[in-house]
Amino acid sequence: MSHILIVDDDEIVAQLASEVLMDAGHVCGWVGDGEKALDLLRWRRPDLLLLDQDMPGLTGAQVLRSIRSSAENYDLPVIMFTGITGSADENAAFHNGAQAYLRKPFQAETLLREVAEVLDVRSKRPQHLSLMDHLEQATGRWRDAPAKRAVS
Repeated sequence: MSHILIVDDDEIVAQLASEVLMDAGHVCGWVGDGEKALDLLRWRRPDLLLLDQDMPGLTGAQVLRSIRSSAENYDLPVIMFTGITGSADENAAFHNGAQAYLRKPFQAETLLREVAEVLDVRSKRPQHLSLMDHLEQATGRWRDAPAKRAVS
């Protein structure tokens, strides 16, 4: 069971994706804009973010860049979730740090497969560390045991 946050301004799409994911055993919540998503990420870190690329206010690309520059969420798995077509948008999503790109309208099987693949890759990596702890470890300045400083 994974905790998944859906960020989409289309309530129907968010509801449908949430139902598909909950039926598969995941815990889901959703917000309708990028600012709410960033506020929520300050409070709780999900296992995966399903992020609409084209939203009013903060776009998905802006939210993704903010996440990648965050000391706490820099490695949060993100699937861009969009109705935008075109290889330039897809390439930009990957350039900004998305792990996958899913076009709307989506098939339930495709959504579940993408989510499973991204979560599987993440499960094979070491436990999340804050960016500061990661840099300390990488530079040999690791002072405390990783279990004490790991962030969930």
